[in-house]
Amino acid sequence: MPLTALVLALVAACLHAGWNVLLAGARDPEAATAVALVVAAIAFAPVAALTWDVEAKAWPYIAASAALELLYFGLLAGAYRRSELALVYPLARGAAPVLVLVGSVVVLSRGPGIAEATGVVVIAAGVLLVRGVGGHADGRGTLLALAIGATIAAYTLVDKEGLHYADPLPYLELVLAGPALVYAAGIAAAKGRPAVRAEARPVTALAGLAMFGAYGFVLAALQRAPAAPVAAVRETSVVIATILAAVALREHVTKRRLAGSAIVAAGIALIALG
Repeated sequence: MPLTALVLALVAACLHAGWNVLLAGARDPEAATAVALVVAAIAFAPVAALTWDVEAKAWPYIAASAALELLYFGLLAGAYRRSELALVYPLARGAAPVLVLVGSVVVLSRGPGIAEATGVVVIAAGVLLVRGVGGHADGRGTLLALAIGATIAAYTLVDKEGLHYADPLPYLELVLAGPALVYAAGIAAAKGRPAVRAEARPVTALAGLAMFGAYGFVLAALQRAPAAPVAAVRETSVVIATILAAVALREHVTKRRLAGSAIVAAGIALIALG
């Protein structure tokens, strides 16, 4: 893997972890998510227009992915309001590739390779460390994280097909713009416009720009290296987010949970490389 691709993938990982930390640390994660989504959609628009290439066949996939993205951001913001990022982020990111793999096996009747099967086992071990067992485990946060992971898996499978008929940037803009408007309108209706305006702060706009930047850096890395190693490096965001949860959000991240996050990241890397 070329050094430039490695650096780009690591930057993407930092940005992805960063925008999640910024939203999780907001006074109102749901209102902050609404603002960040609108900023991201606006930031994407000029670049999407310059690279516009969308076939008619892409629209069913765009509609399905947009619905799943709306669900994803609703679940994510709700999870960050109710639980800790150091729990939600690793579990959601770890569950997603496992569920994608299961979906591929079911739909394509393709048995997992040794690396992929090992990755599933490694992720399961990491999840146990992150979540904990017994009475101290956060059951509600775990369920929300798994639901988020399932949503990520679903839109990943949809997007894999949809991107056959569109350039990635305009495709993502079309997928993101609708949910951004619907989610922002829903939060404004539920909480009032003042709640949304209160989160219209530079740090929230930064989160929106980081959403845009993370995807852009991944695309740049993919231009320079194969998808598998880029995806594996990109998932270092699991460890980065956990560390930032302790440093920036003052969450109580134990050595066990930090180790579990690293193990989850290693398992995702095995699946990506498999």
